[in-house]
This record gives sequence, C-alpha cells and structure tokens, in this order.
Amino acid sequence: TKQKEKNTPNKVVCGYPISIFFIIVNEFCERFSYYGMRAVLVLYFKYFLQWDDDLATSIYHTFVALCYLTPILGAIVADSWLGKFKTIIYLSVVYAIGQVAMAVSAMHDITDSDRDGTPNNMTFHVVLSMVGLFLIALGTGGIKPCVAAFGGDQFDDHQERQRRTFFSVFYLCINGGSLLSTIITPILRGQTCGIYSQQKCYSLAFGVPAALMVVSLVVFIAGSGMYYKAKPEGNIMLSVCKCIGFAIKNRYRHRSKAYPKRKHWMDWAEEKYDRLLIAQIKMVLKVLFLYIPLPMFWTLFDQKGSRWTLQATTMDGNFGQLVIQPDQMQTFNPILILTLVPIMESVVYPLIKKCGFNFTPLKRMTVGMFLAALAFVCAGVVQLQIDKTLPIFPSTSESQLKLLNMGNNQLEVHLPNNFTVNLPPAQILCSKHLYCRFVNGLATNVNVSTAAVDFGIIEPLTSSNYSLLKNGKHTFNLKSGSQSCEYTIKFGFGSSYTIFIPSTFTFGPNCQESITEVEEIKPNSIHMALQIPQYFLITAGEVMFSVTGLEFSYSQAPSNMKAVLQAGWLLTNSVGNFIVLIVAEIAKFPKKWAEFFLFASLLVAVCVIFSIMAYFYTYIDPMEIEAQFSQEKDEDEEDEDEKDKMRKTEEQMVKRDSVKSNDSDNAFKLSKM
Repeated sequence: TKQKEKNTPNKVVCGYPISIFFIIVNEFCERFSYYGMRAVLVLYFKYFLQWDDDLATSIYHTFVALCYLTPILGAIVADSWLGKFKTIIYLSVVYAIGQVAMAVSAMHDITDSDRDGTPNNMTFHVVLSMVGLFLIALGTGGIKPCVAAFGGDQFDDHQERQRRTFFSVFYLCINGGSLLSTIITPILRGQTCGIYSQQKCYSLAFGVPAALMVVSLVVFIAGSGMYYKAKPEGNIMLSVCKCIGFAIKNRYRHRSKAYPKRKHWMDWAEEKYDRLLIAQIKMVLKVLFLYIPLPMFWTLFDQKGSRWTLQATTMDGNFGQLVIQPDQMQTFNPILILTLVPIMESVVYPLIKKCGFNFTPLKRMTVGMFLAALAFVCAGVVQLQIDKTLPIFPSTSESQLKLLNMGNNQLEVHLPNNFTVNLPPAQILCSKHLYCRFVNGLATNVNVSTAAVDFGIIEPLTSSNYSLLKNGKHTFNLKSGSQSCEYTIKFGFGSSYTIFIPSTFTFGPNCQESITEVEEIKPNSIHMALQIPQYFLITAGEVMFSVTGLEFSYSQAPSNMKAVLQAGWLLTNSVGNFIVLIVAEIAKFPKKWAEFFLFASLLVAVCVIFSIMAYFYTYIDPMEIEAQFSQEKDEDEEDEDEKDKMRKTEEQMVKRDSVKSNDSDNAFKLSKM
C-alpha cells in the first residue's frame, strides 16, 4: 500500500476519500468551460471576426489539434518535474486567463469608435482571441492527462471498487459538462448585448465558460489540504524515446555487413537497456503501427464542430415550439453517446456473438470508420439539397447592381447590352445582402427601432445599415416627430429584407399597409432535422471506433506503457485535425458537397487499408510475455547464482591446494634442513 505524505489527512465519506469530490466538481466545470467555448467558436470566427468558411474551419481545427498535442507535454511536466497537483494548478491559471481573453476579444464595443455595431480595429480582436486560444490549448491539453490520474492517486490499494466507481462518475461528468454546455452557450450567443449597440452576445457565450473555469480552479485549490500528492517519479515516455533513440543510433553504427543481423531492430538496444523494457517497447510499437491510418477518422469526426455547424447555419431550425440554434445541433453527439454505449455493450455486441460472428475489436473499429464515412455521404446529400435553395452571389469577376425606385411612378431603366428593366414604384431589384434594413422615401427623418435593434434616425431618401435579427416575429416602431407607427413582420432563418417606407406613407392605424418589404434572400427551407442521420452515424462510429480502440490498445500494451499508448492515441486525433486544415486551405472546393464526398472516399480507402493491417495482426497477452521474461530473468539469476557458487567453490579449492602446496614446500624445506 502506498504511504501517504506526512500531515495529509485521510478523510473518508461513505468509503470514498473526500478529496475526490473536489476533483469531480473541478472536472465538470472544466469540461463545461472547454466544450461551451468550442461549441460557438466557428460561428465567432465567421460572424464576429468576419472570416470566410475555409479560414474559420482552418483555425478551428488548428486549435483542436493543439489541444490534443499538449497533453503529451503536460504528462512529461507532471511526471518528471512539477507533479500532478502543481501542474494542474499552474496550467489551470493559464487556462482561465485564456478563457477571459476570449471573452474580452468578443466585446465589440471596445473598438467600436463609430458605434455602428462593428469593431473598427479588428486586429485587436483577432490577436487577443488567438492568444486566448493558444493559452486554452496549453491549459486544457496540459491538465487532460493529469486530473484523472490524480483522482486515481487518492485511493489506497484496497479501494479498487471505489476507484472504478470514481472513474465511471468522472467520465459521466465529462459527458454531462459537454452536454449542458453545448445546449446553454449557443443560447447565450443568441442573446443581444452591448453598451452602444446591441449585437450577438459572443462575449457572454465565452464569459460563462471563463467563469466556470475560474470556479473549477477555486474548487480544486479548496481541496488542497485533503489531497494525496505523489512525488514525480519520471515519465515512461522519456525512457521509451531514449531506448528507441539508442537502438537507432546503435544500428546505424553497426550498419556494416560485418555485423550479424538481429531479429528486430529494437534488439540493438540490448547493450544498454533491459530486455524486458525492449520487449515492452516492441509490443507498443506493434500497436502504434496500427495507429497510422487512424487520423483519417478524426479528420471526419471533428468536423461536426466546424463544417457541420456551418452547414446548419443555412438550414431551418424551427422544431415547432422549440427553435434550435445551428451550434446546438452538436448536442446530439453527447446525447447519443450516453444512449448508444450501453446499447452496444449490452445488446448489439452480445447479439452478434450469439450469431457466431467473431466481432473482434479491430473489426469493430473498421465498422466504426465505415459508419463515419457513411455520415459524410449523408452530409454531402444534405448539402446538395441546401445548394438548390441558396441564392447565387456574384463571383470575384462579377459585380452587382441594385436599383431602387423611390418615386410614385414606374421607371424604365436602360442598362448596357440593350438590357431594359421596368421598375415599379417603391420597389427594389437585384439585391443580395443579408439581414434587414430600412429605406426612408419620405421627405422627413424617421426613427426606427425594435426591442433588439435601434436603427436610429434615417434621413430622407437614404437607407439604414443592415442589422442582424433573430428569426421570428418582430415589431418595429417608426417615429417622425410626434407621429408613430407599429410595423410587424416575421423573419425566417437566413432571410434578408429591405423594408421600404414610400413617399406616399402616412402615419395612422393602417400605416403598415403602405410599407413595402422586399425579400432579398428567401428563408432557409431545408430543415435541420436532416442532419440527425449524419449525427447518429458519426456517433455510432465513434462508439465502435474510439471506445473499442482504447480498450484494444490497453489490452495489447504492458501496464507501464499505457501512458505511451494514450499519447499515441491523442496524437492521431491531432494529426487528423491538421489534415482538415490542409484540405480546407489547399483544396478550396467551390462546392461543399464535393468536399464531403471526398472525405468519405478517403476514409473508405483508409478503412480498406486498416482492415488488411488488422487481418495480419496477431493478438498478444502482454502479461504472459512479461511473465516469460520474468521467468527467464529468474532462471538467469539462478544460473548466475549457480555460477557464483561454482566460482566460489573453485576459488576455495584453489586456495586449499595453494595451502597444501605451501605446507608440502615447508615440509620439504624442513626435511632438507
């Protein structure tokens, strides 16, 4: 049993160390903070920073890739230098600073000098958000491998059952935090806020996760006096890297044909490292070789937070009484995980086994990859339907002309190439902008406002700026001097309107009848419910691929090498996100459906390669191999002991012979004398 540090109280509640309750609350708040911020991130890039879809996708996946790279750094720092407790504290502070920086970067009023709702110094917001994201990636990744392991350290060896229960609750908190945050933060984002002008409240959507991260840090520090804090004992990953490096260098030194070949290239490390360690590394390398095709699965999987969310912005989220925001569609993933995991484990897998089919872990992973490819086929089909309803915008080599007749009579407009347009009074032609604006055709100023947006005073024969409004019914208040008029209109998802106040407009009870609204862009007509099949398929694929993959990896690796495999698994996720970055920036598909089908095709190809690799893979029992080496080591030690005994016996015999020889010599000398 491990010995607790001195002066560390061992307080227990219901058989559990009281310290773990602080760790569980800490994890729930931290996961809420991370997934809440990440849920609205790609829309923040698109609508606040005004980036195009490709740039928004690239930066999003760069951030996710960093989040899966930094755990390796965090594990090394914790095991070799600071220890888990200090690593969690220090990196949580960095994490919280990053979240606060993101919240501040989303405050448009900071640089909105002309108070029109748009930041005037976008560089400030971009730089601050990038610094915030880097700090968040460093923090969340750095503490990822430490918190669960630190919780496990709180239990004594005889508390194995309580430790298993703790890990179950721990991972439930991860999914619970993810589920709640992906529901709540999009709602917060949908609110309007601001000092001078009301805009979408990204600062609130980032501010709440920042507050939760501060709460997470405070709760963790509050339990400081109750934790068992194991001292750093060195990181196995460093030992593995050194051993592999020595084997490569030694093999290169002995590359001449004069030296005999060895069975495995890792055997060249035998001059310096223990044979058991070399055998364990061989087992790990065998599994890591199977990891080579796996990044492509994560390439597709993590796009549910980028491409799929952007796809949802062009769809109708009206579910009757419930209106779903585009970034809330991600909520289906944690809901389906909590549903599908027990169904797979207790119904699907046992049923397949009863049918006599040997559904090995590698076969499950192959099926999971195929399901993810099918999910992207579904996404591509949905995108084809969306494209049929989208407006056609001018290309980079084209321009757009807008004609507005503010008079009382029809106008005939002659355009180049003998093109003639008849424009009725109080009508607009060829407009392709977003959102909503008002055009004042009166000879006097008109003040237009609604509960969400104040369009301000619109001068005669001019128009207001376009303003972003929530879908649904809105009532506008039009004022000119002491006169007023209430005008009500219902907006659909993704629609755009110019509302024209004609010169014939008069205030009064029937004032609404003379106002003309021009629907420049029709509302989204493809329903968000069509995304549910692709979310179901990608989540089923995740359950079969990710959960099974970790289970397989752990079963095929020695107990002291599980951290190495965890690092390798996270690395596949990171590489997968970098692949998205490359495709988004280099391929530049004009049609998104083509990109979805490309990713599906690539994963099917990788799926075939992986299935061939899996076919030739031989399952091993690491404990049995380690036991054999231990037995051989014991036998070698026994042989050494026997040799030592024989050596000592021979030495004693030599000494006795030497003594006898001396005695006979002395006797000879005496007799001679």
